[in-house]
Amino acid sequence: MSECQTGVLGSRREKRSFYLRALRVTLPIAVQNLLDAAVNSADVVMLSFVSQSALAASSLAGQVAFVLFNLVYGISSGASVLAAQYFGKGDRRTVERVLGISLRVGLAVSLLFGLAALLAPESLMRIFTADPALVEQGVLYLRAVSASYVLGTFASIYLAVMRSVGRVRQSAAIHSSAVVLNVALNACFIFGLGPFPALGITGVALATSITRLIEVTVCLLDNARCRIIRLRVRDLIARGGALMRDFIRYSVPAAANDIVWGLAFSVYSIILGHLSSDIVAANSVATVVRNLCTAFCFGSSASAAIILGNTMGENRLEEARVYAARFLRIAFWSAVAGGAVILLCRPVVLNFMHLYVTVTDTVRQELSLMLFINAYYIIGMSVNTMMVCGIFRSGGDVNFGLLCDTVAMWGYAVPMGLLCAFVLKLPEMWVYFILCLDEFVKMPIFAVHYRKMKWIRNITREQNE
Repeated sequence: MSECQTGVLGSRREKRSFYLRALRVTLPIAVQNLLDAAVNSADVVMLSFVSQSALAASSLAGQVAFVLFNLVYGISSGASVLAAQYFGKGDRRTVERVLGISLRVGLAVSLLFGLAALLAPESLMRIFTADPALVEQGVLYLRAVSASYVLGTFASIYLAVMRSVGRVRQSAAIHSSAVVLNVALNACFIFGLGPFPALGITGVALATSITRLIEVTVCLLDNARCRIIRLRVRDLIARGGALMRDFIRYSVPAAANDIVWGLAFSVYSIILGHLSSDIVAANSVATVVRNLCTAFCFGSSASAAIILGNTMGENRLEEARVYAARFLRIAFWSAVAGGAVILLCRPVVLNFMHLYVTVTDTVRQELSLMLFINAYYIIGMSVNTMMVCGIFRSGGDVNFGLLCDTVAMWGYAVPMGLLCAFVLKLPEMWVYFILCLDEFVKMPIFAVHYRKMKWIRNITREQNE
């Protein structure tokens, strides 16, 4: 019986125990997120020395992976919901079956994306831009990166389930090591260091594919020695029964939610890509800075999904309610801190762009404004992500976020962005500002749903055939 169950929920000792646990789970994930963002920032910095077109093309071509991995994130979320709750219940065999089912679905989806990037890269690039130079550069990137889609999906889902069963540090160590390797290979292939050929934008993609292959190899070695749960070949092909129905019930809306969100962001990129290469280049740098400064925010939402899922799986529902309120406070204050860091870093970023990077004055001016906008934008992003991906999904409440994101992003942000850009023909930065209002449109609706507490549920079954 936990301390909370003996009547000390809210005591100083219990709060300290909670925040220490939350920190232990959040920090490895945050470090992993930070390193992921660091790879992107390293790519941006290194490609900026190649050319502005290489920088813009990699940003646009990367939208294909952005859409895929938002979909994979939704699949992983459904798997994590079930894995966390069944692990909290103590049913490890069902967790293994969840891992097999989620990998089967994820690999099938990623294979389609990989084939599209390999066989029809020009068609994909023309979705995002009409600039022939950017299309040509993007085609090179997509063909070389296509294999990483399948490999990356395997690693992402495997590590997500491992985090749900308490192997947070091991998962972070595997992925973080891959990230460091990716940065090193990027430098080698972009600039032709040592025996490596100088491949420019193609080198970035090739480095990603090689890194993902090594990461999958390490995951398989980790699986062979893991004593908590293990991926079994028979679970990849076995009938899922009731468990498959539960996985579909929670994964499909979560994946749809993430794909709706991801596609909307891709449309944002399409809108910006048809305005000018200047704003695309500025946005690629602003996005990297934002991602670096939200690593802890998104780490805390992943931590919330794990801890709340474990807690509800143990049927400790009152504790889950209290923990969720604490996680919301963490999301808000970590985003405020992240916004402050963006403002503090702004002069450094702009000075670096002025001294060392070959871009136009327009790019630097637009980047300056984008950093101001992102300093407050991440508050809405962090709080909403905590509610939708951390709190609501931990109890299997996956439909509400899908509904709200669909209405807010496709009923407001995308139409308004298209209207302002191509009908009203507003200045580029006004279009960007309007696109960045989407999180604040959704926030009040999420807050009302949170207060209803319908998301607090134990979704495990006593038996799974």
